[in-house]
Amino acid sequence: MVRIGFDIGGTFTDLAIAIEGKPLVFHKVPSTSPDPAQGVLHGLDDLLARTSVNAEDIRSMLHATTVATNAILERKGAKTAHVASEGFRDIIIIGRQKRYAIFDLYLKKPKPLVERKDVFEVSERCDHHGEVLQPLDMNEIDHVISQIVKGGYESVSVTLMHAYVNASHERAIQARIHELAPHLSVTISSDVSPRYREYERSSTTVANAYVRPPVKGYLNRLETAIKERDIDSELSIMQSNGGLVSADLARDFPVRIVESGPAAGVLMCAELGRELGVDQILTFDMGGTTAKLGAIDGGRPAISSTFEVDMVGFLRGSGLPLNISSIELLEIGAGGGSIASVDMGLIKVGPQSAGAVPGPICYGKGGDKPTVTDANVVLGYIDPDNFNAGALKLDYDSTVKGVTEQIAQPLGISVGHAAWGIHAMVNSGMERALRIVSIERGRDPRAYCMVAFGGAGPLHAARLARQVGIKKVVIPNGAGVGSAVGLLQANPKVDVSITRIAPVEPGYQEEVAAVLAGMREQLQIDLQRLRAEGQEITWSIAAYMRYKGQGHEIRVELEDKEINDEYVAYMVEAFHQTYEKSYGYSEPDSPVEATEWYMAAEILTDNHVVGRGNFEFSDKERAHKTRKAYFPEFGEYRDIEIVVRTEIRKGEVFSGPAVIEEREATTVILDGDRAYVSDGGHLVIDIDKES
Repeated sequence: MVRIGFDIGGTFTDLAIAIEGKPLVFHKVPSTSPDPAQGVLHGLDDLLARTSVNAEDIRSMLHATTVATNAILERKGAKTAHVASEGFRDIIIIGRQKRYAIFDLYLKKPKPLVERKDVFEVSERCDHHGEVLQPLDMNEIDHVISQIVKGGYESVSVTLMHAYVNASHERAIQARIHELAPHLSVTISSDVSPRYREYERSSTTVANAYVRPPVKGYLNRLETAIKERDIDSELSIMQSNGGLVSADLARDFPVRIVESGPAAGVLMCAELGRELGVDQILTFDMGGTTAKLGAIDGGRPAISSTFEVDMVGFLRGSGLPLNISSIELLEIGAGGGSIASVDMGLIKVGPQSAGAVPGPICYGKGGDKPTVTDANVVLGYIDPDNFNAGALKLDYDSTVKGVTEQIAQPLGISVGHAAWGIHAMVNSGMERALRIVSIERGRDPRAYCMVAFGGAGPLHAARLARQVGIKKVVIPNGAGVGSAVGLLQANPKVDVSITRIAPVEPGYQEEVAAVLAGMREQLQIDLQRLRAEGQEITWSIAAYMRYKGQGHEIRVELEDKEINDEYVAYMVEAFHQTYEKSYGYSEPDSPVEATEWYMAAEILTDNHVVGRGNFEFSDKERAHKTRKAYFPEFGEYRDIEIVVRTEIRKGEVFSGPAVIEEREATTVILDGDRAYVSDGGHLVIDIDKES
């Protein structure tokens, strides 16, 4: 009974293996570009050899991948044609008129996935009630298809006006393309995103069509390579919503897996919270390229109905919107590989990253620009001789030289001060993001615990917690491969969102019942593809609601219960409570309307028990070890205690300053903070109250 989770990141590929009755085993290997599957397979071979696991014992393979994300960011997706209603050819190009940076005279927008020449118009029209105003002209459709074939396109997206209430025209076009050009991949908006707001729906549909061929090819290659190793288990893929789906569903709807890795990490945090009895958590995931911050309220990850990719400078409103449900995360360009430079006499960090290739200077792989990781080496936080358990020897001398020549000398400061400046600047950016996730969204950080993970997260967590008033930080067992561990906790899950705009008033319950019944029927089809017969399933429901006349709505969680005369009053009251929590006030006498509905079906498993109580504590006296490290509280370098995490004894409590080292990550404990290891092997840091 063996389960393996593996997550591809921008710099490293992380793996975790759960063997029944034994502690979790973690592994980390460099990501491989341009074929990320090679890194996965190298890591898998290493892990199986290290644990002596036989291929026939593996029950499940769980995967989080950046393949879809990278295809969008690098514009390396399929050549895609887009079919739109007549008069809406430029909707992808125009987008929204709102400027994400009002005073930027040189405002940049991300390059669309399709150009204007790739968009084809068809004469048709349905109104917002779904009534056909102008039927399709099939001769015109045939002509458009012939143009697409002549253009050498691989994939086609179709987004027609008001198809979210009447999909007949889109389905007719899809069927005709399959008939005349069966080699083309076809995505229609009524399957991917049956929701209103034309630009967002078009952007989502185009993105799905754009990444579908490369994701399909990647998954096919990966499945073939896995089977060649005599592993017969099914491959499951993590979605942005925090649920697993089959590889077949991921191939059909790859846009759903764009944020799969970060979502898995948040699941790990939620499970950790249940283990420690904490249900208010701020999650902090810092890897090699970016930092992701999220929240768990009442033990449940916050869910967003849309998110953006390829943002300009990570500014909200600057990216390509995707109308799919996702665990709510704020992503910024702050990672171990973020490049530092001097700009107008000031230290600047990111958003550019050295990535896995060439990587930071210390990796010795050709990188020549100082990064956050390089700064942490100079500060003494990272041991050059024991990075990733000695798997990679770091070039300390070249690192010091790079930080000295490119940062310290131009500013006329010492190399220690320069490295600290880089560390402090990246912390400053992450602090702003943490305040957005917490304070600006109605959360008091003093009432939350922080869970920090990722290869670089534990290095910066304690300092961040002090800056916003968080009292407790937890570094999970296997923090450096947190998303891979999160995969081991995940359940299969499918969801659907649809638009149905209507006032929430007496008599509305009949429409609610019809809408929910249709969504449940649609999800049953997906559950059959996941072979969920006979398994326990939980259903969750949410409505997006607003006061009549408002332009945007908020998500309101609803109970899955009988739809009767009292249900409408229940919906209105739930909306008022949610609105007041978000904005500090409500208008009980104002009319309310619902715009969209969300439903999810999650297959319950026993995966959540993985990792509980299986940490092996040391029973030997811990060796005393010190190293010089830079802490601004003391002015310069001083000897601090170095603790190997696997040598910590049960019940042992120690104080900072100290550095905790393990195979996949390094944790910095600040002066006055106290730390200990929980029964499950998680490092718990109590932040000094006076600080």
